[in-house]
Amino acid sequence: MTDQLEQLPPPKPVVTMTRSDKLKSEIVAGGSAEEISDDDLAGGWKGALAMAAIGGLFVWLYSLNAWWFIFVVGIVISIFLHEAGHFLTAKWTGMKVTQFFMFMGPRLWSFRKGETEYGVRLVPVGAFVRIIGMHRIDADVAPEDEGRTYRQKSFPRRLLVISAGSMMHMIIAVTLLFVVYVGQGERTNELVPEVIVAEAVAGLPAEQAGIMADDQILSIGGVPLANPSDLGPVVRGFEPGEIVDFVVLRNGTEVVIPVGLGARTDVPESSPLFGTAYIGVSPYNPYVYEEHGLVAAAGNAVTDIVPTAWESTKGVFKALNPVNVIGHLGGGNDDLETRPVTLVGVTGLSDDVGDSEGIFGVLWLLAVLNVFVGVFNMFPLLPLDGGHAAVAVYERVREGIRGGKQRYFADVERLMPLAMGVIVFLFAFMFAGLYLDITDPL
Repeated sequence: MTDQLEQLPPPKPVVTMTRSDKLKSEIVAGGSAEEISDDDLAGGWKGALAMAAIGGLFVWLYSLNAWWFIFVVGIVISIFLHEAGHFLTAKWTGMKVTQFFMFMGPRLWSFRKGETEYGVRLVPVGAFVRIIGMHRIDADVAPEDEGRTYRQKSFPRRLLVISAGSMMHMIIAVTLLFVVYVGQGERTNELVPEVIVAEAVAGLPAEQAGIMADDQILSIGGVPLANPSDLGPVVRGFEPGEIVDFVVLRNGTEVVIPVGLGARTDVPESSPLFGTAYIGVSPYNPYVYEEHGLVAAAGNAVTDIVPTAWESTKGVFKALNPVNVIGHLGGGNDDLETRPVTLVGVTGLSDDVGDSEGIFGVLWLLAVLNVFVGVFNMFPLLPLDGGHAAVAVYERVREGIRGGKQRYFADVERLMPLAMGVIVFLFAFMFAGLYLDITDPL
């Protein structure tokens, strides 16, 4: 990257942008670089209808599964706060922000307040804040606004603004962990020796006999249980068609439930499990939780971010490894730690977490997800925020080499091929993860 300049020359007005120019500007801007007049804002009855449709989608999601609804709302709030971090720090440091949009694609609804257009777009993938003059490639800036561009601000201000989104994710994670630790306690690695029913599958013997979610199975046919792994072998010790007494603990009361065992047919006939006794439940061991006071909960919420961030960093490298992705798509890899997963898969997982651990389990999952996103977003690759931070650091280093007396502006256009490669790879990763989430849910 070259071109050491004390000040950028006055930008030339761009009358018509080629597709290539528009794409480069949007990569640099992190979203749409198109500015529109007040007459073109997406309001009126069309905007109201679009927002009503979005509200209807959330109502529909709630009708499908309350845990999915809570988790998705948490994700949307996290995305909004990420962009709010960029927005607030940009305004505070004197930068001009012209757009603040949730989601991407065509405008659904928008309004202008001051110099900023706020709104919602069609495609529910991310969000963006448009700060003018991100780098020298962003040439469509009025001369009078040059002093308020991102590129003209000091290194600490640029680094603060571009890192604010990830910092917001960490703040969200600490807040959520604090709520979980106060309300439920901190999860340990120990398991309670109990067998709890997460789900009794509709239409299968356990559900038909009256076994319900949250029941604790104490014994089957007189054989006591202390671990979910014991349930299958104990059940298979009987014959399909037998009626066996299940003793369960429900709301503090022991209940005896006779269950007519079925025969398992959801596996290949060549499997040794085919035709064996089967009841159709998803059991789990609850975790042991350590209770905390307010001070201990706050301290642990902060310190636990460090190991969680480290595990997230390792997880990024494992999941993005092309060898692992190909292995999972080909069926030769079943290691969940290396599997590509999208928000569709994690949202599906929130259902199981909610059933087994309630609202605090879902909040904990959201906290971990926020740490992961915060870490991933700071990887030093454009168009991620970490890529912009890396450019700012590079510029600062080059300025230091020159004695700090001359401002250096990196030629970001040279990074466009790399940025496009990153985008293509991330899209391929996303589609691979989505395919696995649909065909082989977690």
